[in-house]
Amino acid sequence: MKPMQYVSMKTFDIRRNLATEQYLMNSDKLNLPVMLFYIEDRCVIVGRNQNTIEEVDQKYCRDNNIMITRRLSGGGAMYQDLGNLCFSFIVDAKSQDFGDFKKMVAPIVNALHEIGATGAMVTGRNDIIIDGKKFSGNAMYTRKGKTFSHGTLMLDVDTSEVAKALTVPPDKIESKGIKSVRSRVTNLRPYLAPEYQNITTEEFRDLLICKILNVENIDAAKSNEYLLSAKDERAIDEIEEKYYSNWDWVFGKSPKFTIKRRKHFTGGTVDVRILVEKGRIESIKFYGDFFGTNNVSELENELIGCLFDKDILIRKMKYGNLEKFFQGIPEQDIIDLIVK
Repeated sequence: MKPMQYVSMKTFDIRRNLATEQYLMNSDKLNLPVMLFYIEDRCVIVGRNQNTIEEVDQKYCRDNNIMITRRLSGGGAMYQDLGNLCFSFIVDAKSQDFGDFKKMVAPIVNALHEIGATGAMVTGRNDIIIDGKKFSGNAMYTRKGKTFSHGTLMLDVDTSEVAKALTVPPDKIESKGIKSVRSRVTNLRPYLAPEYQNITTEEFRDLLICKILNVENIDAAKSNEYLLSAKDERAIDEIEEKYYSNWDWVFGKSPKFTIKRRKHFTGGTVDVRILVEKGRIESIKFYGDFFGTNNVSELENELIGCLFDKDILIRKMKYGNLEKFFQGIPEQDIIDLIVK
């Protein structure tokens, strides 16, 4: 079996890297499965369904040149810098159960075990931890027969910046029984074998590629590297401009609302804002770090115009199959949140 192809991105700009991910996700140029690696300068990336204005300290980020953008997948906001390595996998959707992060990130976890981080394990919804502390968060989405998963690996991140850049809602911290965001995370460097204690983030990336492809050095892996063409780069330019550098995509416009309800579930936090006028739903918006195979905007569009009546909304939402929007959260819990 031929080893999987990989892409090692050259830029440290998170907007460019996310645009490249999106382009490659939609491209038929690479044979699946594919893995991608990239490193970025200081930035915050919020999940697709999150309210950026409420999740990020914009003033702190602006004053400290921390880039803010939004990704296509669900999950929560993450702070990253040059001490962090991002990895992604693109696979055939038929070969991967949506939300099965343990299977998707197994090549990374196995490689980490080989280089000394033997205690690394997948836990909860989408985290990789060691000694009870998180060093990797992961997110996933499915489109046109492909499933895409991307995650972070904190090799040597400035963890003091995490709490400063992210405004984390109290209910999320309290639900995990912890005191602060900073107490939840750790860097990988102290857990690596002695010979890897001083590696750079770039060397860490190349080491993982070699372990996953089972080759002796990065030169031996080059035959499986996909290099972006000039045509690829032009297409990526368009995606970056449309999404990751676009204010409306990153921040959006928070709707007016007459009802605001928020609750943290095992499957993620859901925050719903509803504007009701003359007894009907004029606008509705779901925020949160939840995952789903379908874009939650489909459900929002279905509910706009409906009478804000408990029985009518229950029938409407049950017909809509809520699991595809809020994976791992019981249907009744979502209904109760909206029409309690």
